Amino acid sequence: MKSTLLFTIIIFFGLSSYAQETLNEVLKKHNKNAISYISVTELRMHQSKNNVTILDSRELNEYQVSHIESAILVGYDTFSIETVLDTIKNKETPIVVYCTLGVRSEMIAAKLQKAGYIDVKNLYGGISEWKNKEYKVIDSTQNTTNNIHTFSKEWSKWLLNGNPIY
Repeated sequence: MKSTLLFTIIIFFGLSSYAQETLNEVLKKHNKNAISYISVTELRMHQSKNNVTILDSRELNEYQVSHIESAILVGYDTFSIETVLDTIKNKETPIVVYCTLGVRSEMIAAKLQKAGYIDVKNLYGGISEWKNKEYKVIDSTQNTTNNIHTFSKEWSKWLLNGNPIY
């Protein structure tokens, strides 16, 4: 009986600490911190001035459900540096890359830096944090949507304002 109770307590506290993992901890665990972050608020200011190129590093099915207005799909599994080089000729162009939370986007942003782009940032919290701040997100028909493709059920817990799709 005692060992069962002890086991239950250990499992409960172990799961509780896992459930309380912060976004910052998730990004530290999965990222190398090789790319500077930009907040969604900062990106929104740049977007309103039209002085930034936004790249979506998720896959087509995710992009079709929801994306930041004016974002260009570059993909993750399907990413091609040649496509970006053809699209963004000026390597001094300010670029912000995003995904669901900021993990895949860091890897794509690192490839952009390696290709010579000098002003590349990773969107902290990705499209989930963008929607959490109630900024506009559109679908493949260019209509505003509350549906946000969150990549997986596990990652959907970071979406606090919207309908998770995975």
